[in-house]
Amino acid sequence: MKIVRVRTIPMSDPVPLPRQHRTDLGTKVKSDATLILVETDAGLTGIGAALGTPPVVAAIVEHELSPEVTGEDPLFSERIYEKMYNGSRARPALERGVPQAEASRRSGMVMEAIAGIDIAVWDVKAQALGIPVYQALGAARSAVRGYASGGWAPGDAAEAELGGYAAQGFSAVKMRVVGRDGFSVEKCVRRVQAARRGIGAGVELMVDAHGSLEVPVAIKLARALEPYDIAWFEEPVSPDNHRGQAEVRRATTIPIASGEREFTRYGFQSLLDHDALDIAQPDVARAGGFTEIRRIAALTSARDVRLAPHAWGSGILFAASIHIAMAAANCHILEVSQGYMPMMWELFNEPFDIRPDGMVHAPDRPGLGFTLRGDALDRFKYVAGPEYAF
Repeated sequence: MKIVRVRTIPMSDPVPLPRQHRTDLGTKVKSDATLILVETDAGLTGIGAALGTPPVVAAIVEHELSPEVTGEDPLFSERIYEKMYNGSRARPALERGVPQAEASRRSGMVMEAIAGIDIAVWDVKAQALGIPVYQALGAARSAVRGYASGGWAPGDAAEAELGGYAAQGFSAVKMRVVGRDGFSVEKCVRRVQAARRGIGAGVELMVDAHGSLEVPVAIKLARALEPYDIAWFEEPVSPDNHRGQAEVRRATTIPIASGEREFTRYGFQSLLDHDALDIAQPDVARAGGFTEIRRIAALTSARDVRLAPHAWGSGILFAASIHIAMAAANCHILEVSQGYMPMMWELFNEPFDIRPDGMVHAPDRPGLGFTLRGDALDRFKYVAGPEYAF
C-alpha cells in the first residue's frame, strides 16, 4: 500500500453574533481548520486536520510535505513522521538514529501541518489493520472520564453555568479565570465561589488562565483559590515562561497543568526539567500528531506526570484526542468542550459516545472511526480573516 496523494481543504465555522463574547483571547468570530486527506492506492483514505491559517497550512502541505509523503507506505508511520520532521536530513537522521530537524519544522504552522498529516496517516494505517486507532497505538482502556470545559459566565452566574455541567453528569468541570466581566483576583474568587456552590463538594473544579497572568498575580490568585479545592490551575502564566510557571507551582498547593501550546516532546522536556507541571496537556494538532504524543506520554509517565489531552477545534481533532486518551496509560481525563463549535459536534455522520455519567467511550470502527457528513464541506466553507477580533 502506498500513499498516492495528499489533499487539503480549508474550513471555517463562523460564530453567530449573539453567541460571540469577549475573553482574554479577544472576541471569537470563527474557528478554522484545514482538512487533510491522505489517499492510497488501496482505495483507503485517511482524514486529519491541522490548526493554523488554512491557506498557509495548505501551501506548506503542497510544497513542503506532500512530496516527502507521497509514495510511502502508511504502515511505516514513524518513518513518515521522521521524513516530515527532518526534511532534507531525514536519511542521515534515520540512519544514525539522531533527529536532525529542519529549523522551520520544529514548531509553528509547519509542525501543525505535520501533525495533521500524521493523524491522517494513522487513520489509514488503522483502517488497513481493521482496528481503531487507539488499538493500533496500544490500547490502555476503551472509556475515559470526560470533563466539561467552559466557564465564561460573569460573577454569580457561574453558579448556574458550572452547576449545569454537573447536572449533565460530568464529575469534573473547568472554568476560565477571565470571565465575560473581565479579570481581577477578587472577581475570579467570586466566580469560583459561585461555581463551587453550583457543583457541590463532590465534583472536581479546574481553572484556566490561558497563560494571561504575570507570575506575582498568578501566585496571588492561586493562594486565594486554595480553599475551594481546585483540581488544577491551567496555564497560569505565558507558555514561554517555564521558569515562571515553576515558580507558581512552588508557591501553591494547587496542581499545575499546561502544554496545549507546546510543540513536540522537547517542549515538554523543558517543562519537566523546570519542575513546572503536574498534568501535561498536549494538543494532538500542535504537539506532532499521534506519533509525537506517544513519545510525550512516555516522557511524562517517566516523571509520574499525568496526561489530560487538550481537545479543542474540529471534530477530527476531538476524535484524535479520544484515541490518545484511550491509548496513553497515564491519561486520566479528557476535555469535552462546552463552547459553540458545530464543526466539532456536527462534522461526522456518527455521534461521539459520551454517556450520561460523563464517560467518553471509544469508537469500535476501524481507523478514527468517523466519516464526514455529505454536507460538511459546503457547510463549513472557508472564510478569510482572523479567528479573533480585538
